[in-house]
Amino acid sequence: MPQADQFIYSVSQLNQQARSILEGSFPLIWIEGELSNLARPASGHWYFTLKDASAQVRCAMFRTRNRLLRFQPANGDRITLRARVSLYEGRGDFQLIAEHMQPAGLGDLQAEFEALKKKLALAGLFDKERKRPLPAYPRCVGVITSASGAAVQDIISVLKRRFAGLPVIVYPSSVQGESAVHELIRAIQVANQRAECDVLILARGGGSLEDLWAFNNEQLAYAIRDSQIPLVSAVGHESDFSIADFVADYRAPTPSAAAEQVCPDGMALSENLQRLQLRLHEAAKRLLQQKQQTLDHYSRTLRAHSPMQRLQQQMQQVDNLQYRLLSAQQKYLDACRNRLQQALRGLQQNSPGRQLSALAQTSQQLGKRLDYAMHQSLRQQQQALALLAGRMHSASPMATLQRGYAVVTDCKNKLISDSRQVKQGDCIQAQLAHGQLECVVTETKPAD
Repeated sequence: MPQADQFIYSVSQLNQQARSILEGSFPLIWIEGELSNLARPASGHWYFTLKDASAQVRCAMFRTRNRLLRFQPANGDRITLRARVSLYEGRGDFQLIAEHMQPAGLGDLQAEFEALKKKLALAGLFDKERKRPLPAYPRCVGVITSASGAAVQDIISVLKRRFAGLPVIVYPSSVQGESAVHELIRAIQVANQRAECDVLILARGGGSLEDLWAFNNEQLAYAIRDSQIPLVSAVGHESDFSIADFVADYRAPTPSAAAEQVCPDGMALSENLQRLQLRLHEAAKRLLQQKQQTLDHYSRTLRAHSPMQRLQQQMQQVDNLQYRLLSAQQKYLDACRNRLQQALRGLQQNSPGRQLSALAQTSQQLGKRLDYAMHQSLRQQQQALALLAGRMHSASPMATLQRGYAVVTDCKNKLISDSRQVKQGDCIQAQLAHGQLECVVTETKPAD
């Protein structure tokens, strides 16, 4: 029992005093660990757990602080916190109040990034004078990225939508990890050696600074500079910048934006072609009207100022000029019409429907060849099985019995191979090829 003059704490008083002791004993600290149990309620505050291999601590980061972060943390991230040690009085929970958060090691990486950026800028790799324009109408587009990532699918989808039939060659490469830099450089070199494309897209999806670190490499920067093919860098999201972005001939905010930049809009080209055709028709019509007016003027002048004979000659000449004018106009219109039809046939030949039809025919031919190969293989297996069955039959005990031999056993069904195993008067059994004999031994003769 407590003494009458002894002070008795309430739970609130105890938690309040414990909080004051904790906050007064620890300065603002830096702490590193793995983030887990991240919760983002509607209030905008963040609640999570920071842990290492043997311990964990609850943490809170209020909205006024987390809204200043330039990255979005996720469970499993290794982070560094600047935090105050405190106690949540309502539950008596020991906790940290985070003032700032950053990915672990980000400061070193950022410093390395800025140092390399300054070095390459002084070397002239970022100069605008060395950047080349992208081709307006590329014959083929090369893509350097992971073959299994979302970036390559986004690029191909945009290219098909904007200009169906435009060839795309993917030079697969890792975009993250220790081997990524070497594979990216090798892909650029291979693309230049083959000279198959008019423009290259270097792409990967978004990620943290560590995820994009392969694109902040000095050797890769020089490989981009040495590329004979114009190169578009599309690394990460719009807010992400890498060394590759600064060296490339053009920087796109996303892989999809890069595809739109290198590829003309086929629908817009078709519409523009139709507008040009209409303008050509109107121009030819105006030219004909002008020539007709000139012809009328000359005709009136001839009739007013020339004798009849000269007038007739001039009229013949006018008729000839008119015929030549109409003929030249018709030839010009025919040539324009032929060019238009050739362009339309080119668009039709590159349509997805025609390509799908060709693929369907190829699929049917391959199916027929597969059926024929399966039947041939089955027939050969059946022949081999029949041959093996014949060999097994010729070597089986039943085949031996067919030749007049018998299998002899005693009353316990034990095989008899020596006359000394039985004696006179014993019952024995002889198994024939067809049926069985019950015999009694009348005499035994040992082998000589």
